[in-house]
Amino acid sequence: MPYAITVIIVNWNGKECIGECLEGLRNQLYRDFTVVMVDNGSIDGSVEYVKRAYPEVAVLPLNKNYGFCLANNMALEQVETKYVALLNNDVVAGPEWIGRLVAAMEAFPEAGSATSKFLYYDRPDIIDRAGDGYSRAGAGMLRGRGEPADKYSRREWVFGACGGASVYRMDMLRDIGFFDPDFFIIYEDVDLSFRAQLMGYRSLYVPEAVVHHRASRSIGHDSPNSVYYGHRNLEWVYLKNMPSGLFVKTLLHHLCYNSIAFVFFLLKGRLKPFIAAKKDALKGIRRVMDERKKIQRRKKVSDDYIWGLLGKELFLTRLIHRTRK
Repeated sequence: MPYAITVIIVNWNGKECIGECLEGLRNQLYRDFTVVMVDNGSIDGSVEYVKRAYPEVAVLPLNKNYGFCLANNMALEQVETKYVALLNNDVVAGPEWIGRLVAAMEAFPEAGSATSKFLYYDRPDIIDRAGDGYSRAGAGMLRGRGEPADKYSRREWVFGACGGASVYRMDMLRDIGFFDPDFFIIYEDVDLSFRAQLMGYRSLYVPEAVVHHRASRSIGHDSPNSVYYGHRNLEWVYLKNMPSGLFVKTLLHHLCYNSIAFVFFLLKGRLKPFIAAKKDALKGIRRVMDERKKIQRRKKVSDDYIWGLLGKELFLTRLIHRTRK
C-alpha cells in the first residue's frame, strides 16, 4: 500500500544538522510516510552520511546547487502520495508533527496547506513564526515572531504556509503549479501561498504541530544573498499576484516599505545587494507580467477576500525587530 505522505528535505552542505532533522522524523508517532532528501551538490559529505546512517531515506543527489525551488520541484514531480511535507534540514520536528498536520488536512478539505508552530532551536520558549502573513505593503510577515511559545495556541486560517515545515495537498500543487524556479530561494513559499489563495485554496495554522528551527543557518541573517534574493523576489511576488483592484490601495504602502528598506540597508552596509535586487527585479519584468496574466486569469476569489488576508504593515515594529537582530 502506498504511503499517505512524502517528506521532502532539500539539503546543501547541511551535514552538521541533517542528522538531528532525520532523527526527528524517526521519532514521529505517525508512521505512514516516506522521506526523500534532495541534495544540491553538497561537498561536505552529507550524501554519504545520510546513505550510511539513514538507509530508509531516499537520496536524490544533484550535480550542483539548483536552489530551494528547483530542487523541491524535481522531487515534487515524482511524488505519488496524497500529501507532501516540506521540511528544512535545519528544522527538528516534534514527535506529533506529521500526524497533527495530516489530521488537520483530513479534517479541513478546503485547506490546500497546513503549517506548523516554529520555535527557535536555541530558545524554545520563543516563537520563530506561527504561520505566514502578507502585509498591505507587499511584504511577508512572520506571525508571532519573538513572542512567548504559549501564544498563538489556536488553529487559525492564515495567509500561507512556510516551506520550511508544512504539508501541502498534492492536487492543489498540481493545479496551481510548483515553486517558481526563478526565485531560487526566499519568498518562494509566499509566492506559492498567494497563488493558492487566489485560486481558493486556504492555509491552516496548526499549533500542535511543533518544530524547532535553527533560523537563517544556511543563508545568514541580512547576508548579501539574503538581501538580494529577499528584495528581488519580494517585487516579483507583489507584481505577479496582487490583484489589479488592490494596487491602488497598496502601492503607496509598498513604495514606503522600499524607501525605509533603502535607508536601513544603507546604514547596514548592504546597499549594493539591495540595489542589485531591484535592478534585477525590473530586468525580469516581462516574464513576471506574463506570469501575472496567467495567474490573474485563473483567480477565483474576490478582492475583498484577499484584502482581508493582508495585514497592516507595522513599519516601526518591523524596523525595531530587525535592528535588534
